[in-house]
Amino acid sequence: MAENIMTVAKAMVKCLEAEKVKHVFGYPGAAICPFYDELLDSDIQHILVRHEVNGGHSASGYARMSGSPAVCIATSGPGATNIITAIATAYMDSIPLIVITGQVNSDQIGRDVFQEADITGSAEPFVKHSFLVKNPAEISSVFKKAFYIAGTGRQGPVLIDVPMDVQKMECDFSYPDKVDIRSYRPRTEGNKLQVKRTTEAIINAKRPLICAGGGIFAADAREELKRFSEMCDIPVINTMMGLSNMDMSHRLYFGMIGMHGVRAANYAVSHCDLFILLGARVGDRAVTAIQQLNGVPVIHIDIDPAEIGKNIAASTPMVGDLKIILNQLIECSSEQKHTEWVEELAAIRDSEEKNIDTPDGVVNPKEFIKLLNKHIPDDTVIVADVGQNQIWTANNIFLKKGRFLTSGGMGTMGYSLPAAVGAKLSSPASEVIAICGDGSFQMQMMELATAVQHGINVKIIVMVNNYLGMVREVQEKHYDNRLIAVDLSGSPRYDKIAEAYGIDSHTVTDIEDAETAIRDMIASDKPFLLQVMVKDTEKTIL
Repeated sequence: MAENIMTVAKAMVKCLEAEKVKHVFGYPGAAICPFYDELLDSDIQHILVRHEVNGGHSASGYARMSGSPAVCIATSGPGATNIITAIATAYMDSIPLIVITGQVNSDQIGRDVFQEADITGSAEPFVKHSFLVKNPAEISSVFKKAFYIAGTGRQGPVLIDVPMDVQKMECDFSYPDKVDIRSYRPRTEGNKLQVKRTTEAIINAKRPLICAGGGIFAADAREELKRFSEMCDIPVINTMMGLSNMDMSHRLYFGMIGMHGVRAANYAVSHCDLFILLGARVGDRAVTAIQQLNGVPVIHIDIDPAEIGKNIAASTPMVGDLKIILNQLIECSSEQKHTEWVEELAAIRDSEEKNIDTPDGVVNPKEFIKLLNKHIPDDTVIVADVGQNQIWTANNIFLKKGRFLTSGGMGTMGYSLPAAVGAKLSSPASEVIAICGDGSFQMQMMELATAVQHGINVKIIVMVNNYLGMVREVQEKHYDNRLIAVDLSGSPRYDKIAEAYGIDSHTVTDIEDAETAIRDMIASDKPFLLQVMVKDTEKTIL
């Protein structure tokens, strides 16, 4: 028994090892040093980020590619509060994170001592659950519960806050082999009556439509989505978080809906006679499209019962795991054809190509993304930041077997590079490309050091227009072009920033040069930065 007696800090590491964690992302400080000291003796690789928030974003990218909870670490006080934005970003997009924070000594909590912050209280609106560990004997059960809660049901971040003195205390370590939380029992199988009603509705529909969200990824149900849509010959559109859950070159795929979506997808919503919503909450960016349903029957399937009916009334609600429910639907369905409906949408989709006129010295970002499509491997991971670059990328990238990652719900600028670092560590064989604007890049460019230090060969594309372009568009359209605080004058040359980190780069000022630059970027086996010069008044509209 004595061999199981160890410090809580060591037990924390043992818990991570028991969960088969291979990488963690963090930034140390005094209050988490006992844990870091034990981590040194583990095979778990620690990735040192340059800002705590980016540890959370890197863990997010890692979790999204691995399909399992990923771990980020911060110290007490400002270290913990810095990571809240990453927690909120993961919470809004249902990404499973385990966030470990150090805390001041137990007897100092509530006394406003140096670097004390009530992180469990501060993060409460943005976590699925949180633990403040005061009893050393509970550490193993806390970690077991945290991983279970984060990775099941509607996934999300779980916070574990451990005071420094507790980390130094001893416990009798034994990691549970199972967890049973009486008040937490996520439903997985779809109600059989609702499954039957759904299949009957599909049989009777002439113009059915599937809108697939990010829940498809959480359920690992991409193959089931493809089989279901093909069997029933149903067109598929995406929310932004659902992009790439269907092969974007597939004949049944018709793009992203919403205020920044494409015409074919929004047309499909307004002309369908059955709307099947899979793993999506249809937030405000999609509401304008969804409002066009005009009494059309809605089948809403989601793991979280709180999301069903919240933003759109559901005539047939179904709670459960999408992978299981789609298999139930496949078993109950028969092959169908909706040839006229599919051909109608295909004609609209194929007519959206437009000739692009671009001035000298700059590149049209939509044309650049379309050119990028021709050179990236099929399993490429694209991580789009927030702003104009996000919309240009979302509507013009065409991934077959790869992934599109972005911050959808929170819209967090500075997400792409750290998330790409995490995604690359999780999927080292895939090409991983972060695409951002010059505004968002300046919020995260310190993470170039993380990529270099740890040999993480991500590629970065920076769209440079010297503006906070999305805000400029809002001011131009809704505030009589009264521009304020959107001019990025004083910004550095990003190729020189890359050079300072020892990273190769290329600057593209003409679409004719872009192809060579893209090839060089893809061919590189090291981090690479591509600076793409864009017209300062370029818009997001198609």
